[in-house]
Amino acid sequence: MQKDFLSIHDITPYEFHELLDMTQDIKENPDKYRKRLKDQVLAMIFEKPSLRTRMTFEVGMLELGGKAIYLSPNEIQLGKRETVEDVGHNLERWVDGIMIRTFAHENVVRLGKAVSVPVINALTDLSHPCQGMADFFTLREKKGGLSRAKLAYVGDGNNVCHSLMLAAAKAGTRMAVATPKGYEPSAEMVKAALEDGRETGFSLQLTTDAREAVKEADAVYTDVWASMGQEQEKEARAKIFAPYQVNPALMAAAKPDAVFMHCLPAHRGEEVAAAVFDSPRSVVFDQAENRLHIQKAIMLKLMGKKG
Repeated sequence: MQKDFLSIHDITPYEFHELLDMTQDIKENPDKYRKRLKDQVLAMIFEKPSLRTRMTFEVGMLELGGKAIYLSPNEIQLGKRETVEDVGHNLERWVDGIMIRTFAHENVVRLGKAVSVPVINALTDLSHPCQGMADFFTLREKKGGLSRAKLAYVGDGNNVCHSLMLAAAKAGTRMAVATPKGYEPSAEMVKAALEDGRETGFSLQLTTDAREAVKEADAVYTDVWASMGQEQEKEARAKIFAPYQVNPALMAAAKPDAVFMHCLPAHRGEEVAAAVFDSPRSVVFDQAENRLHIQKAIMLKLMGKKG
């Protein structure tokens, strides 16, 4: 793999499946990996709040024998108090890896170019690659062969949608994306996914019809309608996205054994009905757990060379 993990677009289909295989072994045999990152330190830069990202990276480092240090927005003020590059040049003298959860994707790219230690993208406004990898590991657990599955994404064409498209392209998974007009995924990311999936059997359907997207799907995925930084649009978005709620009627268009997926946090009664979110078909907490295992695999791939 490359030095950094910034986007699923940057890894090959082989590396994608290798990470999933490694994740399965880590999940099944955690004791085997207990000391693999012994005495190594991960700096965690947070400009956005988080439950799953902080816990899974911190617990992951502890379980691999290392340590993670949380750096809050007030402590760093990335790009304000110091440039992205200067922050990186300081951190690379003290730590073995840097995880960053921020707004502008450009900041993650700049940080990766500036430092000699691995950089892991834990979320930007453009992509959420660790989530996408965890989601496809979960999909593989639940449905087996990814090349035979269909994933339907309903809602906002946001960073999660982008990473799911890229993961589907690497896996050769059929994917359908239903969004309101004007809320489609980035044309740049659609192009990247189509390029990545040219030889894997990947197909992508973009539509404004939620029911059409969900038809015969093995998994139905949604996310919040207003992401962090879009709170002022919440009321307007609620009206626009109302027809895209994942409820029992919409799930009925999918396969009878289709699972429901969500990256969390979720708002019951908005993007998803409680009857779906809390049903036996929901695998949302399996996804959350798998963030831990996939991120351990990513950290081992990037930081384990010293071990």
